Amino acid sequence: MVFELSYENIEPKEEYNQLIERVLKKCFEKENIQPEKLWIEIILTNNETIRKINKTYRNIDQETDVLSFPMFERKDFPLRIQEKDILGNLVISIPKVAEQAKEFGHSFEREFGYMLVHGFYHLLGYDHIEEKDKLEMRKKEEEILQELKIVREDS
Repeated sequence: MVFELSYENIEPKEEYNQLIERVLKKCFEKENIQPEKLWIEIILTNNETIRKINKTYRNIDQETDVLSFPMFERKDFPLRIQEKDILGNLVISIPKVAEQAKEFGHSFEREFGYMLVHGFYHLLGYDHIEEKDKLEMRKKEEEILQELKIVREDS
């Protein structure tokens, strides 16, 4: 198992579980990370809850789509982990994902898949503050989504 999933203030849906498993398996595979050694804790929630978490941990009092809490630095990869360990935590607002899918004119699956891949790369220490880092991160994200055929509808 590559992830542990919990729901906070939203209804569980099997379709979320299936998409998470599909996307994260591909992420682990693409980065040559053994899923039996590392796993991700994922919390799916609503806008109000993610806003509180964002304020508590980042001192930003607004809702967001995904929050990533990595347990390692980018320089730590590839890891030689002897025992099972957590790669990090992702918190995703399902209503925000739905809102953004509509705003960007693509499917919920595309937006949710993107949030998962985006969060995964944040857990590996990637960011998008500097333009060259952003380009590197976006390239990796798009490769995974293309391989999974989770594409923008205009693609």
